[in-house]
Amino acid sequence: MTALSYASGTSSVPLLGETIGANFDRIAAAFPENEAVVSVHQNRRLTYAGLREETDRLARGLMALGVRHGDRVGIWSTNNIEWVVAQFATPKIGAILVNINPAYRSSEASYVLQQSGVSVLLVQMSHKTSNYAEIMREIRGVLPDLRTIVLIGDDELTAPLAGSMRYADLETAAKNVTAEALAERLARTQFDDAINVQYTSGTTGFPKGATLTHHNILNNGYFIGEGCRYTDRDRVCLPVPFYHCFGMVLGNLAIVTHGATIVIPNYSFDPALTMEAVVSERCTALYGVPTMFIAELGLANFKDYDCGTLRTGIMAGSPCPVEIMKRVQSEMHMPEVTICYGMTETSPVSTQTSVDDPLDKRTATVGRVHPHLEVKIVDDDGRIVPIRTPGELCTRGYSVMLGYWNDPENTAKSIDPARYMHTGDIATMDADGYLNIAGRIKDMVIRGGENVYPREIEEFLYGHPAIKDVSVIGVPDERYGEELCAWVVLHDGASLDEDAVKAYCRGTIAHYKIPRYVRFVTEFPMTVSGKVQKFKMREISTAELGLETAAGIVTA
Repeated sequence: MTALSYASGTSSVPLLGETIGANFDRIAAAFPENEAVVSVHQNRRLTYAGLREETDRLARGLMALGVRHGDRVGIWSTNNIEWVVAQFATPKIGAILVNINPAYRSSEASYVLQQSGVSVLLVQMSHKTSNYAEIMREIRGVLPDLRTIVLIGDDELTAPLAGSMRYADLETAAKNVTAEALAERLARTQFDDAINVQYTSGTTGFPKGATLTHHNILNNGYFIGEGCRYTDRDRVCLPVPFYHCFGMVLGNLAIVTHGATIVIPNYSFDPALTMEAVVSERCTALYGVPTMFIAELGLANFKDYDCGTLRTGIMAGSPCPVEIMKRVQSEMHMPEVTICYGMTETSPVSTQTSVDDPLDKRTATVGRVHPHLEVKIVDDDGRIVPIRTPGELCTRGYSVMLGYWNDPENTAKSIDPARYMHTGDIATMDADGYLNIAGRIKDMVIRGGENVYPREIEEFLYGHPAIKDVSVIGVPDERYGEELCAWVVLHDGASLDEDAVKAYCRGTIAHYKIPRYVRFVTEFPMTVSGKVQKFKMREISTAELGLETAAGIVTA
C-alpha cells in the first residue's frame, strides 16, 4: 500500500493546561532574579520579579480604566519593554490583546480598530516617519468603541489628543485596584478564552483577525522553546517584530516559558545593532527571517563580531534558502539553528527541524510535525496524496485558531468541518515525515501547462556566487499564460547581466524553468515582518515590462 502524506506529533510531554498569566507567575516565582528582558535601545533591564511587578501594575491600571473580561486592548508600537509588559498583563485580566502593525497608516489602522472594537489603545507616540499620535487624531472620530488612548513615549504632543493619557498615568491609576482584585480576575480566566487577535496581511481585501487563545499560543511557544532546547540560562536576541507571531510567540512566549532572557536590540530591525546586541549581551540564540540573516552576513565588518556565544536560533517567516542556512550554521556559529514553519492562524508553528536531524534535513526541509499536532497534504479534491506528491498542507490540533474575529464566512473557508486549517501552501512529505514547502498556491506559476514552483528556481540561483538574494515571480504572457521573472540582488561589487543569469541556468534546469525576464534591484518590497511582497513585485514587473495587455489590464 502506498504511504500517504500524513503525520501526527507524538510526545511524552503533556500540553500545558494553564493560562498565560498563571504560567508567567509560576516562572517568575521560580526564577525571580533571572533577567527576563533587556531592551538595549531603551537602556532598561528587568528581572522576572521586576517584570512581574510591572505586568501586574499595568493589569491593575487597565482594570482601573474599566477593562473587563473579553474587552479588546490594542497595542500599536514597535519593539520595546512596554510591548512585553502588555503581552503578559492583558491575559491576566481576560482582555484580548489586538496587535496592530506599526506599518499601518490611517485607513488600515482605522479598519482594524473598528473591526475588533478596541476600547483601550496603547500607542507609541512616533517612530521614524510614522507619527502614530497624529494618525490617531485624524481617525479618532470614526472609532466609537475607543474610550482611552494610552501614549507610550516621551515625545510632546503639538496639540491635545482627546481621550488620551500617558503610560505613566496609567501606572498611577493602578493604585486604585488592589492586588486581591487582580488575583480574583486571574482566577476567573480559562485557558480556552480568546486573548489575542493578530491581523493577517492579505494581498487583496481587508486583513483578517486570527483569534487565538491562551492554550493556542502558550503551548505553541513552549514547544518551540523545547525544540530550541532553551533553559533559564539562554539569552535570545529578537530583532523580529512583536506585533507578529514570530516575535510574540516564537520569541517572547518560547523564551519566558523557559525562564530565559529576551534581548531587544532596537525598536525595529537594524543588522549592525542586532549583531552588537548579540555580542554585548552574550546571546545564545538569534532569530530572523532569511532577509535579516542575509543583511547581517552582508555587513562589511561582519567578521569583526564575535558570535562565539551563539548556538541556536530560529529562521522562519518565509522559505529559507539552503545556502543561507549553511552560512548561518557555520559563519554565525549557530550549529543548532532551527527552521520553523507555520502561519498566524495556527499559533503559528506546525513543524520545526530538530538539532538531532541530519544536516540535509536541517538545511533543506522545514522539519517534522510539532508535538500534539497533525498535518496532511491533500489534492484539489481534499484527498490525502501519496508521499513526495505536491499538494496543500493542512494542520489540525490545539494550535488552530478559534476563527477570524467576527468573520464566520472566511473562517468557514479556511477551517474545514474536521477542524483542519488549510494553509494555502504547497508542500511535499517524505517517507520520514519531513516537509518541504514549495511555495504559496497563489505563487505557483503555470507556464504553458507546466506547474513551476518559484522556490526551486530561487534555490538554484542562490548557488551563483554573484547573487546575494533572489525572488522569482510569475508575470503575464500571451503565449504561455505566465512567464518567469527573477528579481536579483547582487553582492557588493559583483557584476552580472540578464544573459549571464540565463546562461547559468541552461543545461542545468529545465528550459521552462529558466526566467524569461531578469530584473536587478537593491531590495525587494517587504512587509514589516520581513516577508517579500510578491504581489507588489508582479504589479511592478507587469507595468515595467509592458505586459498589461497580456494581463487583461485596460489602460487609458
